[in-house]
Amino acid sequence: MSKWKGIILAGGKGSRLSPHTLVSSKHLLPVYDKPLIYYPLSVLMYSEIKDVLIIVNPEHLEQYKKLLGNGSDLGMNIEYICQDKPKGIADAFIIGEEFIDSDNVALVLGDNIFHGMGFLPLINKAKKQEKGCSIFTYPVDDPSRFGILTRDKKGLPLELEEKPENPKTNQAITGLYFFDNSCIEKSKNIKPSERNELEITSVLEQYLLEKSLYALEFGRGFAWLDTGTNDAMLDAARYVQLVEKRQGLKIACIEELALHNGWISKEDLKRISKKYYNTPYADYLNNL
Repeated sequence: MSKWKGIILAGGKGSRLSPHTLVSSKHLLPVYDKPLIYYPLSVLMYSEIKDVLIIVNPEHLEQYKKLLGNGSDLGMNIEYICQDKPKGIADAFIIGEEFIDSDNVALVLGDNIFHGMGFLPLINKAKKQEKGCSIFTYPVDDPSRFGILTRDKKGLPLELEEKPENPKTNQAITGLYFFDNSCIEKSKNIKPSERNELEITSVLEQYLLEKSLYALEFGRGFAWLDTGTNDAMLDAARYVQLVEKRQGLKIACIEELALHNGWISKEDLKRISKKYYNTPYADYLNNL
């Protein structure tokens, strides 16, 4: 089986969250009890991907290194690449080419949160597709804000549209993708859009033409949260708070996932918990 690596796209200016983002990366802002970056990182850890590249703005690089280091505390390998200015999602494969090397790659957007039942079976299904690309769709009530997928009568991908004025369906394409290695060359083949960005839709369309685009659907009871605005950040924090308080279990606790994956020991966990001082997060780790 092919080896999988992971990329988190955490660049961009986050201008819709200003003035917070005048002094901090959007992805380091808190979503209830942990930084936003923990949530996409946990998706890759949940997928048992140990080698991760985080694409960041140059001015925030040291903050990320202080928070996550090289990943060794989690039994992982975390690397960083600086992106001077946003050039579109597909640019991640071009600047991350050396990191990806000859492997397949999962890409998750740094401001997306995924949580709910049935997540792992869908991830495993995506990872089994060694050739092609797997995307995940989610029903939304405002599809014109998103990239949209239309399926044929058999449920297979038929058409992709980027923020259509008159959407044919309500199936939004979420910020999680599993690509084979050809995503690098496919990204190099596309031209910038009217927004002067390398659009991920243009890469997906190449897979669609090759009949190697696979679409998986998040159903009822699953939460996909895009935290691009202040209201969305607050909604996400409320969601995380509600679930964690009801269940007594944390969402996106990266140390817990590392322990569950067998990447660190309980002794490692105790040592890590000390850096969180006397906090509920430290208590949670110690109680594991």
